[in-house]
Amino acid sequence: MYVRRIRSGLIRSLLLGHLVRRSRSRVLDAAHRTDHPGGVGSASVNASGAPHGAAQNTVRLAVVVAALGVVFGDIGTSPIYTLQTVFNPEDPHPVPVSTDNIYGVVSLIFWSVMIIVTVTYILLALRADNDGEGGVMALITLLRQWRTSHPGRRRAATVLAALGLFGASLFFGDGMITPAISVLSAVEGLKVVEPPLGHYVVPITAVIIIVLFLVQRRGTETVGRVFGPVMIAWFAVIGACGIGGIVGNPDILKALAPTYAIGFLIGHFHIAFFALAAIVLAVTGAEALYADMGHFGRRAISRGWLFLVLPACTLSYLGQGALILEDPGNISSPFFLLVPSWGRLPLVLLATAATVIASQAVITGAYSVASQAAQLGYLPRLRVAHTSVTTIGQIYVPWINWLLFASVLTLIFAFRSSAALAYAYGMTVTGTISITTLLFFYVAHYRWHVPKWLIAVGAVPLLAVDVLFVGANLTKLLHGAWLPLLIALTAFTVMTTWQRGRAVVTAERKRLEGPLDEFIEELRSGGLVAQEVPGTAIFLNRGRTTAPLALRANVEHNQVRHEHVVIVSIETEPVPRVADDQRVTANELGYGDDGITHVTARFGYMETPDVPAALALLDPEATEGRIDLDRASYFLSKIELRKGPAATMASWRKHLFIATSHITADAAEYFNLPRDRTVIIGSHVEV
Repeated sequence: MYVRRIRSGLIRSLLLGHLVRRSRSRVLDAAHRTDHPGGVGSASVNASGAPHGAAQNTVRLAVVVAALGVVFGDIGTSPIYTLQTVFNPEDPHPVPVSTDNIYGVVSLIFWSVMIIVTVTYILLALRADNDGEGGVMALITLLRQWRTSHPGRRRAATVLAALGLFGASLFFGDGMITPAISVLSAVEGLKVVEPPLGHYVVPITAVIIIVLFLVQRRGTETVGRVFGPVMIAWFAVIGACGIGGIVGNPDILKALAPTYAIGFLIGHFHIAFFALAAIVLAVTGAEALYADMGHFGRRAISRGWLFLVLPACTLSYLGQGALILEDPGNISSPFFLLVPSWGRLPLVLLATAATVIASQAVITGAYSVASQAAQLGYLPRLRVAHTSVTTIGQIYVPWINWLLFASVLTLIFAFRSSAALAYAYGMTVTGTISITTLLFFYVAHYRWHVPKWLIAVGAVPLLAVDVLFVGANLTKLLHGAWLPLLIALTAFTVMTTWQRGRAVVTAERKRLEGPLDEFIEELRSGGLVAQEVPGTAIFLNRGRTTAPLALRANVEHNQVRHEHVVIVSIETEPVPRVADDQRVTANELGYGDDGITHVTARFGYMETPDVPAALALLDPEATEGRIDLDRASYFLSKIELRKGPAATMASWRKHLFIATSHITADAAEYFNLPRDRTVIIGSHVEV
């Protein structure tokens, strides 16, 4: 009865209560819990976790509906193929169809969902966020922040951050496999309706995937509004179908008792262990649920799960189990056979729509993970489009979108069936879940000071469950599980290489730029001779401590400098928007009337940086005269990377780093600079 104790509140009452009491005040779900004239709310959460203001105590129904249309598609469509895969006779380690095994499998599915999704993610992980963003990258950020303030724990935090990065890499594999297996499994329902239609499964799936990725640029809010009502209908239908199956054989309700899951796992371990590799399909989408938290907020996701998704999926699994008990031959397609023949084609169409939404869940999650990885320095600066003016965190990343698109189509045409992809699917899920669980409890102990004994109460049973699933999926390594590991290793190598190369380039660039104070003093003293020309030159720079490479090149090689020189540094604040009166700060650098000014421009994370608009807010007195923005010239420092002889990285990693640099977003477009007045001065840096 150990699992029952978990559900009854051992972890929730002790660990969760401690975390909430000890957590600092933070902004969470702001846009989803308050109404604001501009459409974007801002609200702080007190130490007890309760938001300030009565209006914030509820989540808008529209946000919950939109979350249903984006977040729960993956996990909500797992009933289509989970039981069918568990009892697949072509599996390398098949599970015999018997009464005891059916009860055990259904019970194990239910309690796996309760432990992994409800406890690990809904009750625990969703409370660990980085300024409202979730996912394994948020946990990495928290670890990095803690490592900075606690140098003595740097080594352990670094190892765990690297492990978390591998978890994020596994999630990219999930983002490639989920759309392929989900849509394939739904369209394969045509074989049940009319077997000759099986020849059209792959081309129909490919067309659906093409349309799905083409509409991503419209944003998750638009997609969510369309998909939300579809998912409500989906969960209502699968719940009703499940009830129909249960009515036919109500004894299946006994599977809700944890004794059946424990008895099956212990009494038939030689069967149950291998079954876990397919049972894990019931929790696919759990990490996407966490990664998508920044799109809709914790409360909307939690309530959607507890009040609709969990009950509907549970009823579907129970109904399918009852159908198989009645006739073991139904194992060929228990989900679609739950409905009469006249209703199967409509169900196939609804299932296809739902699996498209399942793909949406991991696609948006991949956007979030990639964006956070770029912010942390694991990927180049990517072009990110914020697709909603009313909800924070909703983004579209074109480069990631088209990479996933090409990968998904490749998988569809290579594997051609959901059964072939099922062996590969579980590895990404179990690996990411295990890493997320481990990082969460580490953060809970060292950052939030949860006692070790309380950590052990929660971590030991949850990690034991995760390790069992990982071990079971490793048995499928030669049958397809190698694919997500290969994808993850590739993504991990790219991100760690970019991180290392970026550190090398930053150090070399800092050396080339030199201190800004010394550069200005050389200009004042005549050490650098430069002809002053009329006009305003605006240089974008990484900070105020070094001289922009473009400015140094203009002076040292062209031997000219403009009458007014403005060095602009961009800072992204952890708030959606920055007010105009806080947008810019000017500093004369302490050298009187030399005409050189440093400006810090601040933007919220939802805003697209618009440098000219920000500079227009400056007071002329702060810049030693009015900046003529209509005729000002903008200068960018462009770094051309070359492979050098220094032993900074392995030769192949240098080539990889240079190749990855080519996907960096165009700086002029990103900062909204006028193309006809933007000058790019390049410099060479060896890595």
